[in-house]
Amino acid sequence: EGKRDKAMLELLYATGMRVTELVSLNVRDVNLRAGFVRCFGKGSKERIIPIHNKAIRAVKSHLDDVRARLLAATGETALFLNRRGQRLTRQGFWLILKGYTKKAGIEAEITPHVLRHSIATHLLHSGKMNLRELQELLGHANISTTQVYTHLTTERMRRVYDSAHPRAE
Repeated sequence: EGKRDKAMLELLYATGMRVTELVSLNVRDVNLRAGFVRCFGKGSKERIIPIHNKAIRAVKSHLDDVRARLLAATGETALFLNRRGQRLTRQGFWLILKGYTKKAGIEAEITPHVLRHSIATHLLHSGKMNLRELQELLGHANISTTQVYTHLTTERMRRVYDSAHPRAE
C-alpha cells in the first residue's frame, strides 16, 4: 500500500488533479512512456496532463509491484485499488491522506484540495507558468476560478518588491 499511496500523492501533486479525477483514473489513462495522464474533469471534460519523471517512476512501481496483488478476479480497470481489489473511493483517499498527516505530526488539516492548491501556487510562483496555462492544467472552465491564485502571487510580489527595490521602505 505504501507504493500505491506514494503513486497517488506523486500523481496528485504532479498534475493538480481533483481527487475525484485521481480515483477515476483507469490503467489505460496513464501513458508512462510519453509522460502523460488523461483525466476527465467536471462535465466529463477530457484533459491530457504531463507528468514528471518522479511521478512516472512512482506509478510504474505501483503498477509493477502492487496493483497486480490487489487486483480482484473481477478484472477491475481502476489504476488505484483498495484492499479488496476494488476502485479506491474519494473517501478512501481522504482517509489515507489523513493517516499520513497524523503520522507526520501535522496538526493543520491537510485536505486533497490543499495539495491541488499547493501545486497551483507553486507553479504560478515559479514565474514559468502563466495564469492561462494554469487554468488549462487545472481544468478550470473560467479564468476567474484560477485567478484566486494571483492573490497569493501579488502578496509575494509585494514582499519581494519591498525587499529588493532600493527606494522601497
